Amino acid sequence: MRLSPDGQSVAYLAPRQGQGSVLYTLSLAEGAKPRAALVADGKPDRLEGCSWVANDRLACYLFGSLKDPTYGIMPVTRVVAVNADGTDLKLLSKRDSIYGHAIQLRGGEIIDSLPAENGAVLMVRTYVGEDRTGTRVGSSARGIGVDRLDTRTLISKRVEPPREDAVEYISDGRGAVRIVGLEQTVGASTSTQSNGVTDFLYRTQDSQDWHKLSEYNSIERLGFAPYAVDPARNVAYGLKKTDGRLAAYAVSLDGSLAEQLLYANPTVDVLGFESIGRQGRVVGVSYITDKRQAFYFDPTVKQLLASLGRALPQQELHVLDSSVDENVMLILATSDSDPGVYYLFDRKARRLQTFLVARSELEDVKLASVKSITYPAADGVKVPGYLTLPPGVTTATGLPAIVLPHGGPGSRDVWGFDWLSQFYASRGFVVLQPEFRGSFGYGDAWFRQNGFKSWKVAIGDVLAAGHWLVEQGIADPHKLGILGWSYGGYAALQSAVVEPGLFKAVVAIAPVTDLTMAKEEFRRWSNYYYISTVIGDGPHLREGSPLQNADKIKVPVLLFHAAMDRNVGIEESKTMAERMKAVGGRCELVTWDDLDHQLDDSEARALMLRKSEAFLHQGFGM
Repeated sequence: MRLSPDGQSVAYLAPRQGQGSVLYTLSLAEGAKPRAALVADGKPDRLEGCSWVANDRLACYLFGSLKDPTYGIMPVTRVVAVNADGTDLKLLSKRDSIYGHAIQLRGGEIIDSLPAENGAVLMVRTYVGEDRTGTRVGSSARGIGVDRLDTRTLISKRVEPPREDAVEYISDGRGAVRIVGLEQTVGASTSTQSNGVTDFLYRTQDSQDWHKLSEYNSIERLGFAPYAVDPARNVAYGLKKTDGRLAAYAVSLDGSLAEQLLYANPTVDVLGFESIGRQGRVVGVSYITDKRQAFYFDPTVKQLLASLGRALPQQELHVLDSSVDENVMLILATSDSDPGVYYLFDRKARRLQTFLVARSELEDVKLASVKSITYPAADGVKVPGYLTLPPGVTTATGLPAIVLPHGGPGSRDVWGFDWLSQFYASRGFVVLQPEFRGSFGYGDAWFRQNGFKSWKVAIGDVLAAGHWLVEQGIADPHKLGILGWSYGGYAALQSAVVEPGLFKAVVAIAPVTDLTMAKEEFRRWSNYYYISTVIGDGPHLREGSPLQNADKIKVPVLLFHAAMDRNVGIEESKTMAERMKAVGGRCELVTWDDLDHQLDDSEARALMLRKSEAFLHQGFGM
């Protein structure tokens, strides 16, 4: 949901059948009704998000996947603009041409909404080069550059020439591009690979010359990674490690590169920055201990959020958007047992108005509470996690239970409303989400080499979660299962390999099943070097692959996978199902032809939930 620059209208997305969605706009005038401004049917185009570029016009991101016989599944994005009433639809991405040298997959993104201008933006756009024999229309320009683009007339002016090594541009929110990120590559010119390192260059305020800002290694998470530019302070905000954990810094862009530590937490990483207003003004940072926290270095915003916190106690507050003058704000308040309520806040009038309830169908449904816990790993290390008991249950004894490891592995769970754990809790299951070593957000010592290279530690922590549930008397040992999505699906399968008797049923959604296959899926793509470095080489490729150890799995397995999954190819699940059956295992595979990794379809997700619930009951003998 987004607020118009004048604070008088909102825009939001709502789902429709399949993967489709609708962009609605709504005037905040009394008696106004929502209008459908744009519809995507999900075949393949899907609406990923929209933002206002004028009081009567929005820019929207479309996403879809195409299948190529050589390169497989190719994710494609495009950016369009449309009026709030649904008229004057325009394509903002560069148009495809039969003369192009390559397929344009990346449709670009808006990096500056230019609040002082009416519908013009700064936009990163992709150039693939063109040949037109006998004309002067052809172009050798390749890579991504920045254009100033009028979203109504499509008149554009080049601001930054396209560069083949460019991966990111950062504006100051006032129309000036101040930072560019250039990727380092390895390999021959015909098959260059990103090595995961980005060189960031910056400009001083009075020059167009580029100077070295930093070098950031995304594999090791080393160096300064810029996030935004503050033109008033003339600094770049970004993250950089201190004492093995990500911390927030401001780096001067006046030529001195003087650093200021803004915030560092002694136990966890800083996850990102909090921004507000149409210019994306950075006002603080966010991090997660047991719950999401924020540290505001803008005193006005700190006081404002504290005041709203007193009005909405026991809620997590998120400032989603604001008017240009920051007087009208769109606030989302959520909790573990509340999907959220949208509020409009008028700062001058000091009026907080309920606007819309998220997931209104759950208004009268009693939802479960989520509790932060720790449990001991095999080596005695205390592992954090989130425990969800069935609604109304305060003391759990001998209940059916699920260990639910998260995806990633460079990710983590967060305290709050989670539709997956809430569903199983509503069906009487205890759910434990372990923050196993290899999870992101706890610093280098916890992240280890990541959950693939350090799979023995990560899977050990997942298994320890199951043991803890049984030892505490929370779970019936005969009714303990494991379920995961993506890396979580991998963890579910590999847990059954390492300790076949602990979990009585395994559900894996879009799982990695073979580490070598996971690398090879990216062989023809420019991030192959990056992926293969993250997964690594050595004996762990076989030892840590469920597919290579399928004969050790002694409990029933249910797999879900979609054919358009670019993150983890469906062949991983198909091969796993075949191998399980070949060694006498019990395995069922459910597939979809037109969905991707997220299964972003209400009917598909409902089917997955119903079928997995029945499968777990059957595996538990219920």
